Amino acid sequence: MRIIIAGAGEVGTYLAKMLVQENHDIVLMDQNEERLNFLNNLEIMTMVGNPASISDLIEAGVKKTDIFIGVTPEETANITACMLASNLGAQRTVARIINYEYLDAHNSDFFKKMGIDSLICPELLASKEIVNALIHPWARQWWELGNGALILIAVKVRENAPIANRYLSDLLIHDEKLFHIVAIKRGDETIIPGGADRIKPDDLLFFTTTPDHIYDVRQQAGKRDSDIKNVVIIGGSRIALKVAEIAPRDIRVKIIEVNRAKSQKIAEQMDSNVMVINDDGRNTDFLIQENVQDCDAFISLTENAATNILACLSAKSLGIPKTIAQVETINYLALADKFDIGTIINKKMIAASHIYQFSLDADVENVKCLTFANADVAEFVARPGSKITRKQVKDFRFPSYMTLGGLIRDGKAIIIQGDTQIQANDHVMIFCMNASMHKLEDYFN
Repeated sequence: MRIIIAGAGEVGTYLAKMLVQENHDIVLMDQNEERLNFLNNLEIMTMVGNPASISDLIEAGVKKTDIFIGVTPEETANITACMLASNLGAQRTVARIINYEYLDAHNSDFFKKMGIDSLICPELLASKEIVNALIHPWARQWWELGNGALILIAVKVRENAPIANRYLSDLLIHDEKLFHIVAIKRGDETIIPGGADRIKPDDLLFFTTTPDHIYDVRQQAGKRDSDIKNVVIIGGSRIALKVAEIAPRDIRVKIIEVNRAKSQKIAEQMDSNVMVINDDGRNTDFLIQENVQDCDAFISLTENAATNILACLSAKSLGIPKTIAQVETINYLALADKFDIGTIINKKMIAASHIYQFSLDADVENVKCLTFANADVAEFVARPGSKITRKQVKDFRFPSYMTLGGLIRDGKAIIIQGDTQIQANDHVMIFCMNASMHKLEDYFN
């Protein structure tokens, strides 16, 4: 595919690096030459140009482009660029936006008539992940397919967990229909496990299960269920405001923002269950004075990844059970993992996940890049007559880097076993490690 990415910021560069590994013809365009210089060592064509300029788009080859992606920081520039690209011949367009109301269902046809096929709002996607983490505080990650019919749950295993030090072969005898462990993250290594693999304390396990058996996953992982009622958020970002807006109404939120004018503006926008305080959330003495140690969850959403990690470490030292940090610097993700920060939010990876699915030839409903595991999870739809439907799962010799987690058939979730035979139009959850999702397309086309 030929793909033009307009905007060499965090989302654009991450997406370009992700797509170039699959031998796509990538053009990365930005008006700032300095943002493009450090990409010279990659097989990405860079171009200094204005994505809202017709002549620059033509020079970039938009007439023969399969996907045009506008991810500059400027919403209007992305919308304008996608409109122009579509009219100049781009087959499909995706625009990054900030205004949430553009995503309302009744606006979809309006934007498609303008030539914009898909809109993406990284801040909204990140906010939803944070709220999911508040609703399910015992899990590190929570991802639902089919309106929650099938769920991927990442859980850290502690020494006292019933599942610790057990072999997967022992679990399969009793628990095969309850859940499936699709991957184990151990230190810096991600493993697609087999029956001979043993679960160790501090492993990060990735389960697939159904709503009826969430309790079984939680119990086996040795996790207690708890309700989040009081939340402290450091940093009055757009993500913070959206979290406060869409969180369950029985959760009380306290936002701490260091900028006085900004804090006053936020206070005017918030409902009565949200308190806004003007102070420096990095100050531990201040946090103790505000009784932050009594809150159920602590979320750090400043623009500085190191600040967020350190703030969550301070919160953990005060005994706060759930911490969530926004870590946009990719190199800091391993550090956050090492320090055992609870849930990590990286909006560029979240955004790239959603955009990435448009580059796949197979029918793909959802893609998620897993923050810690260097792996992707996707929801593939089996086309009639496709290879994956021709025999039982146990008769395939799948690549070692992938596994099938479960499927949804006629709205009902099924945990995949060896004798499962996938049928046409099944929605199948695929866990793919250290490899490109496009290598799996032949199974489903």
